[in-house]
Amino acid sequence: MNTVVETSAKRINGYFALFIEFVLLGVNAYLIYYTAENRELGVLWGEIPLFIVTMILPAGFFVVQPNEARVLVLFGKYIGTVRDSGFCYANPFAIKKHVSLRIRNFNSEKIKVNDLHGNPIEIAAVVVWYVTDSARALFDVEHFENFVAIQSETAIRALASEYPYDAEDEAIPSLRGRPQEISERMKHQVQTRLEIAGVEVKDARISHLAYSPEIAQTMLRRQQAQAVIAARKKIVEGAVGMVDQALRTLSEQHIVELDEEKKATMVNNLLVALVSESAAQPVINTGTLYQ
Repeated sequence: MNTVVETSAKRINGYFALFIEFVLLGVNAYLIYYTAENRELGVLWGEIPLFIVTMILPAGFFVVQPNEARVLVLFGKYIGTVRDSGFCYANPFAIKKHVSLRIRNFNSEKIKVNDLHGNPIEIAAVVVWYVTDSARALFDVEHFENFVAIQSETAIRALASEYPYDAEDEAIPSLRGRPQEISERMKHQVQTRLEIAGVEVKDARISHLAYSPEIAQTMLRRQQAQAVIAARKKIVEGAVGMVDQALRTLSEQHIVELDEEKKATMVNNLLVALVSESAAQPVINTGTLYQ
Protein backbone atom coordinates (compact mmCIF):
# COMPACT_ATOMS: atom_id res chain seq x y z
CA MET A 1 0.00 0.00 0.00
CA ASN A 2 1.30 3.43 -0.96
CA THR A 3 1.15 5.73 2.05
CA VAL A 4 0.15 9.34 1.34
CA VAL A 5 1.89 11.93 3.51
CA GLU A 6 0.40 15.35 4.12
CA THR A 7 1.99 18.27 2.25
CA SER A 8 1.13 21.95 2.05
CA ALA A 9 -1.01 22.93 -0.93
CA LYS A 10 -0.40 25.96 -3.12
CA ARG A 11 -3.05 28.66 -2.67
CA ILE A 12 -3.38 32.44 -2.78
CA ASN A 13 -5.19 34.97 -0.67
CA GLY A 14 -8.90 34.76 -1.30
CA TYR A 15 -9.43 38.51 -1.20
CA PHE A 16 -6.82 39.08 -3.90
CA ALA A 17 -8.46 36.41 -6.07
CA LEU A 18 -11.84 38.02 -5.43
CA PHE A 19 -10.47 41.35 -6.66
CA ILE A 20 -9.27 39.65 -9.85
CA GLU A 21 -12.73 38.11 -10.27
CA PHE A 22 -14.38 41.52 -10.01
CA VAL A 23 -11.94 42.93 -12.55
CA LEU A 24 -12.78 40.11 -14.96
CA LEU A 25 -16.49 40.68 -14.45
CA GLY A 26 -15.97 44.35 -15.27
CA VAL A 27 -14.01 43.49 -18.42
CA ASN A 28 -16.75 41.07 -19.48
CA ALA A 29 -19.41 43.67 -18.95
CA TYR A 30 -17.46 46.25 -20.96
CA LEU A 31 -16.83 43.86 -23.85
CA ILE A 32 -20.49 42.84 -23.99
CA TYR A 33 -21.51 46.50 -23.94
CA TYR A 34 -18.91 47.36 -26.60
CA THR A 35 -20.08 44.52 -28.85
CA ALA A 36 -23.72 45.51 -28.53
CA GLU A 37 -22.95 49.21 -29.10
CA ASN A 38 -20.63 48.83 -32.07
CA ARG A 39 -22.02 45.56 -33.47
CA GLU A 40 -18.51 44.15 -33.84
CA LEU A 41 -19.06 40.42 -33.57
CA GLY A 42 -15.35 39.74 -33.86
CA VAL A 43 -14.93 40.82 -30.24
CA LEU A 44 -17.05 37.84 -29.16
CA TRP A 45 -14.24 35.46 -30.09
CA GLY A 46 -12.28 36.88 -27.18
CA GLU A 47 -15.28 37.53 -24.92
CA ILE A 48 -16.64 33.98 -24.92
CA PRO A 49 -13.44 32.30 -23.53
CA LEU A 50 -13.00 35.15 -21.06
CA PHE A 51 -16.59 34.72 -19.89
CA ILE A 52 -16.09 30.96 -19.43
CA VAL A 53 -12.94 31.56 -17.37
CA THR A 54 -14.74 34.17 -15.27
CA MET A 55 -17.55 31.69 -14.51
CA ILE A 56 -15.13 28.89 -13.60
CA LEU A 57 -12.87 30.90 -11.28
CA PRO A 58 -15.39 31.20 -8.35
CA ALA A 59 -15.13 27.43 -7.82
CA GLY A 60 -11.67 28.00 -6.39
CA PHE A 61 -12.83 30.04 -3.38
CA PHE A 62 -13.07 28.30 0.00
CA VAL A 63 -12.94 29.15 3.70
CA VAL A 64 -10.84 27.29 6.29
CA GLN A 65 -12.12 27.48 9.86
CA PRO A 66 -9.76 27.34 12.87
CA ASN A 67 -8.62 23.78 13.68
CA GLU A 68 -9.75 22.35 10.38
CA ALA A 69 -8.06 21.50 7.09
CA ARG A 70 -9.00 21.30 3.44
CA VAL A 71 -7.53 18.43 1.45
CA LEU A 72 -7.16 19.24 -2.26
CA VAL A 73 -7.59 16.48 -4.83
CA LEU A 74 -7.15 17.24 -8.54
CA PHE A 75 -8.50 14.60 -10.91
CA GLY A 76 -7.85 11.83 -8.39
CA LYS A 77 -4.41 13.05 -7.35
CA TYR A 78 -3.63 14.50 -3.94
CA ILE A 79 -2.04 17.94 -4.38
CA GLY A 80 -1.81 19.17 -0.79
CA THR A 81 -3.58 20.33 2.34
CA VAL A 82 -4.48 23.84 3.49
CA ARG A 83 -4.34 24.24 7.28
CA ASP A 84 -4.12 28.04 7.64
CA SER A 85 -7.52 29.43 8.57
CA GLY A 86 -9.04 32.21 6.48
CA PHE A 87 -10.40 33.02 3.03
CA CYS A 88 -8.33 31.19 0.40
CA TYR A 89 -8.23 30.42 -3.28
CA ALA A 90 -6.82 27.35 -5.03
CA ASN A 91 -7.22 25.45 -8.25
CA PRO A 92 -10.94 25.69 -9.16
CA PHE A 93 -10.92 22.14 -10.57
CA ALA A 94 -9.62 20.64 -7.31
CA ILE A 95 -12.01 18.94 -4.91
CA LYS A 96 -11.62 20.47 -1.46
CA LYS A 97 -12.42 17.88 1.20
CA HIS A 98 -13.01 19.00 4.77
CA VAL A 99 -11.14 17.34 7.66
CA SER A 100 -11.59 18.43 11.27
CA LEU A 101 -8.41 18.78 13.33
CA ARG A 102 -10.28 19.35 16.59
CA ILE A 103 -9.83 17.05 19.58
CA ARG A 104 -12.56 14.43 19.71
CA ASN A 105 -13.76 11.82 22.20
CA PHE A 106 -14.62 8.22 21.50
CA ASN A 107 -16.80 6.66 24.21
CA SER A 108 -16.78 2.91 23.79
CA GLU A 109 -19.74 0.74 24.63
CA LYS A 110 -19.55 -1.67 27.55
CA ILE A 111 -17.54 -4.60 26.26
CA LYS A 112 -17.80 -8.07 27.79
CA VAL A 113 -14.41 -9.80 27.86
CA ASN A 114 -12.44 -12.26 30.00
CA ASP A 115 -9.60 -10.94 32.11
CA LEU A 116 -6.23 -12.66 32.58
CA HIS A 117 -7.75 -15.19 35.01
CA GLY A 118 -10.68 -15.96 32.74
CA ASN A 119 -13.24 -14.01 34.77
CA PRO A 120 -15.90 -12.33 32.59
CA ILE A 121 -15.86 -8.56 33.11
CA GLU A 122 -17.47 -5.48 31.62
CA ILE A 123 -15.15 -2.70 30.51
CA ALA A 124 -15.54 0.60 28.67
CA ALA A 125 -13.09 3.39 27.94
CA VAL A 126 -12.80 6.95 26.69
CA VAL A 127 -10.24 7.69 23.99
CA VAL A 128 -9.28 11.32 23.27
CA TRP A 129 -7.86 11.71 19.77
CA TYR A 130 -7.29 14.13 16.90
CA VAL A 131 -6.06 14.03 13.31
CA THR A 132 -2.42 14.94 12.74
CA ASP A 133 -2.10 13.90 9.09
CA SER A 134 -5.18 14.74 7.02
CA ALA A 135 -3.91 12.95 3.90
CA ARG A 136 -3.41 9.62 5.70
CA ALA A 137 -6.76 9.98 7.47
CA LEU A 138 -8.58 10.33 4.15
CA PHE A 139 -6.61 8.12 1.79
CA ASP A 140 -4.97 5.35 3.88
CA VAL A 141 -8.10 4.09 5.65
CA GLU A 142 -11.80 3.86 4.83
CA HIS A 143 -13.84 6.27 7.00
CA PHE A 144 -11.24 7.11 9.63
CA GLU A 145 -13.86 7.87 12.32
CA ASN A 146 -15.16 4.29 12.11
CA PHE A 147 -11.58 3.05 11.97
CA VAL A 148 -10.81 4.86 15.24
CA ALA A 149 -13.87 3.33 16.91
CA ILE A 150 -13.19 -0.26 15.80
CA GLN A 151 -9.46 -0.21 16.54
CA SER A 152 -10.01 1.41 19.95
CA GLU A 153 -12.45 -1.31 20.98
CA THR A 154 -10.02 -3.95 19.73
CA ALA A 155 -7.22 -2.44 21.83
CA ILE A 156 -9.49 -2.33 24.89
CA ARG A 157 -10.33 -6.03 24.49
CA ALA A 158 -6.66 -6.93 24.11
CA LEU A 159 -5.68 -4.91 27.17
CA ALA A 160 -8.39 -6.39 29.39
CA SER A 161 -7.18 -9.91 28.61
CA GLU A 162 -3.61 -9.04 29.67
CA TYR A 163 -4.43 -8.06 33.28
CA PRO A 164 -6.54 -9.50 36.08
CA TYR A 165 -9.52 -7.51 37.28
CA ASP A 166 -8.07 -7.38 40.77
CA ALA A 167 -5.07 -8.84 42.58
CA GLU A 168 -4.53 -9.70 46.26
CA ASP A 169 -0.88 -8.69 46.02
CA GLU A 170 -0.59 -4.95 45.43
CA ALA A 171 2.71 -5.53 43.62
CA ILE A 172 0.86 -7.36 40.82
CA PRO A 173 -0.64 -4.91 38.30
CA SER A 174 -4.39 -5.18 37.81
CA LEU A 175 -7.13 -3.28 36.00
CA ARG A 176 -8.58 -1.94 39.23
CA GLY A 177 -5.38 -1.52 41.22
CA ARG A 178 -3.16 0.33 38.70
CA PRO A 179 -5.38 2.85 36.86
CA GLN A 180 -2.53 5.12 35.79
CA GLU A 181 -0.40 2.26 34.46
CA ILE A 182 -3.39 0.77 32.67
CA SER A 183 -4.18 4.16 31.13
CA GLU A 184 -0.67 4.54 29.74
CA ARG A 185 -0.70 0.98 28.44
CA MET A 186 -4.07 1.50 26.76
CA LYS A 187 -2.93 4.77 25.20
CA HIS A 188 0.12 3.03 23.74
CA GLN A 189 -1.91 0.15 22.31
CA VAL A 190 -4.52 2.41 20.74
CA GLN A 191 -1.85 4.74 19.32
CA THR A 192 -0.05 1.81 17.71
CA ARG A 193 -3.23 0.75 15.94
CA LEU A 194 -4.22 4.26 14.82
CA GLU A 195 -0.80 5.34 13.56
CA ILE A 196 -1.68 4.26 10.03
CA ALA A 197 -4.67 6.63 9.97
CA GLY A 198 -2.65 9.74 10.83
CA VAL A 199 -4.35 9.98 14.23
CA GLU A 200 -2.71 10.80 17.55
CA VAL A 201 -4.16 9.63 20.86
CA LYS A 202 -4.05 12.31 23.54
CA ASP A 203 -5.46 10.20 26.36
CA ALA A 204 -7.17 6.87 26.98
CA ARG A 205 -8.81 5.88 30.26
CA ILE A 206 -11.19 3.25 31.58
CA SER A 207 -14.64 4.74 32.13
CA HIS A 208 -16.41 1.59 33.36
CA LEU A 209 -15.07 -1.55 35.01
CA ALA A 210 -17.12 -4.26 36.70
CA TYR A 211 -17.60 -7.99 36.88
CA SER A 212 -20.25 -9.42 34.59
CA PRO A 213 -23.68 -9.76 36.24
CA GLU A 214 -23.54 -13.58 36.31
CA ILE A 215 -20.52 -13.60 38.64
CA ALA A 216 -20.83 -10.17 40.23
CA GLN A 217 -22.39 -11.42 43.50
CA THR A 218 -19.90 -14.25 43.85
CA MET A 219 -16.91 -11.99 43.26
CA LEU A 220 -18.35 -9.39 45.63
CA ARG A 221 -18.52 -11.96 48.43
CA ARG A 222 -14.97 -12.98 47.59
CA GLN A 223 -13.78 -9.38 47.81
CA GLN A 224 -15.62 -8.91 51.10
CA ALA A 225 -14.02 -12.07 52.51
CA GLN A 226 -10.58 -10.89 51.42
CA ALA A 227 -11.23 -7.50 52.99
CA VAL A 228 -12.33 -9.10 56.28
CA ILE A 229 -9.26 -11.34 56.35
CA ALA A 230 -6.95 -8.40 55.70
CA ALA A 231 -8.67 -6.33 58.39
CA ARG A 232 -8.52 -9.13 60.95
CA LYS A 233 -4.84 -9.61 60.18
CA LYS A 234 -4.15 -5.95 60.89
CA ILE A 235 -6.19 -6.12 64.11
CA VAL A 236 -4.30 -9.18 65.36
CA GLU A 237 -0.93 -7.61 64.55
CA GLY A 238 -1.92 -4.48 66.45
CA ALA A 239 -3.28 -6.45 69.41
CA VAL A 240 -0.10 -8.53 69.71
CA GLY A 241 1.95 -5.35 69.71
CA MET A 242 -0.22 -3.78 72.42
CA VAL A 243 -0.02 -6.89 74.62
CA ASP A 244 3.75 -7.05 74.23
CA GLN A 245 4.04 -3.37 75.15
CA ALA A 246 1.79 -3.85 78.18
CA LEU A 247 3.82 -6.79 79.53
CA ARG A 248 7.08 -4.96 78.93
CA THR A 249 5.84 -1.86 80.77
CA LEU A 250 4.63 -3.88 83.77
CA SER A 251 7.97 -5.64 83.99
CA GLU A 252 10.17 -2.56 83.52
CA GLN A 253 8.27 -0.42 86.03
CA HIS A 254 7.95 -3.30 88.57
CA ILE A 255 4.24 -2.69 88.89
CA VAL A 256 3.42 -6.34 89.37
CA GLU A 257 5.36 -9.58 89.19
CA LEU A 258 3.75 -12.19 86.96
CA ASP A 259 4.80 -15.80 86.54
CA GLU A 260 4.52 -17.53 83.21
CA GLU A 261 1.06 -18.94 83.94
CA LYS A 262 -0.34 -15.52 84.88
CA LYS A 263 1.32 -13.94 81.86
CA ALA A 264 -0.38 -16.49 79.63
CA THR A 265 -3.73 -15.76 81.31
CA MET A 266 -3.21 -12.01 80.94
CA VAL A 267 -2.22 -12.37 77.28
CA ASN A 268 -5.32 -14.46 76.63
CA ASN A 269 -7.61 -11.93 78.32
CA LEU A 270 -6.04 -8.94 76.55
CA LEU A 271 -6.22 -10.59 73.15
CA VAL A 272 -9.85 -11.52 73.68
CA ALA A 273 -10.65 -7.95 74.71
CA LEU A 274 -8.74 -6.37 71.82
CA VAL A 275 -9.61 -8.75 68.99
CA SER A 276 -13.20 -9.57 69.84
CA GLU A 277 -15.80 -7.92 67.57
CA SER A 278 -18.23 -7.48 70.47
CA ALA A 279 -17.55 -5.57 73.66
CA ALA A 280 -15.70 -7.75 76.19
CA GLN A 281 -17.15 -8.10 79.69
CA PRO A 282 -14.23 -8.06 82.14
CA VAL A 283 -14.28 -10.40 85.14
CA ILE A 284 -12.69 -8.81 88.22
CA ASN A 285 -10.88 -11.22 90.54
CA THR A 286 -11.35 -9.95 94.14
CA GLY A 287 -9.58 -12.83 95.76
CA THR A 288 -10.73 -16.12 97.32
CA LEU A 289 -13.27 -16.53 100.11
CA TYR A 290 -11.04 -18.71 102.20
CA GLN A 291 -7.39 -17.94 102.89
